[in-house]
Amino acid sequence: MVAWIERISSWTIPMLIAFIPLYAAFRKVPVYETFIDGAKDGFQTAVSIIPHLVGMMTAIGMFRASGALDAIIDFVRPFFEKLGVPGDVLPLALLRPITGAGSLAFVTDLMKTQGPDTFAAKIASTIQGSTDTTLYVLTVYFGAVGIRNSRYALKVGLFSDLVGFFAAVAACWLLFGLS
Repeated sequence: MVAWIERISSWTIPMLIAFIPLYAAFRKVPVYETFIDGAKDGFQTAVSIIPHLVGMMTAIGMFRASGALDAIIDFVRPFFEKLGVPGDVLPLALLRPITGAGSLAFVTDLMKTQGPDTFAAKIASTIQGSTDTTLYVLTVYFGAVGIRNSRYALKVGLFSDLVGFFAAVAACWLLFGLS
């Protein structure tokens, strides 16, 4: 049974890649021209989000270089450690909604210094998979389509990240304890 599933899964993507243009050609859709039009639109979208990305990257750099991240972490560390959250993963709670690359670099560094099988590394990995880069997503996607009033998206996104953070910590406590 496992061999059969592996065979199916290894052929799924190639079959989809072959099926889509064949189906479009069957439906008399100009496949190549449609692809080129989509690529042009994608390039224009990429160019239009560059100012938003530069602004966000500048703000992240200023936030980290100013020492504000460290000050916030030092302030909340005693409270979170009483709740059972290792202080070593607290920077991830602030970095993850802002930057995917920065949070991944943090998790990688945590694993290099403490080891991948430590409790803090397990929590950090779970947080990395349970939360999203909310500010990045709002900046890039809302900027790409010209949305200026995000209404509740920021509040809901950050609340979801907070819930994901605590759910990741709780799941790791239930599954791993202090292993």
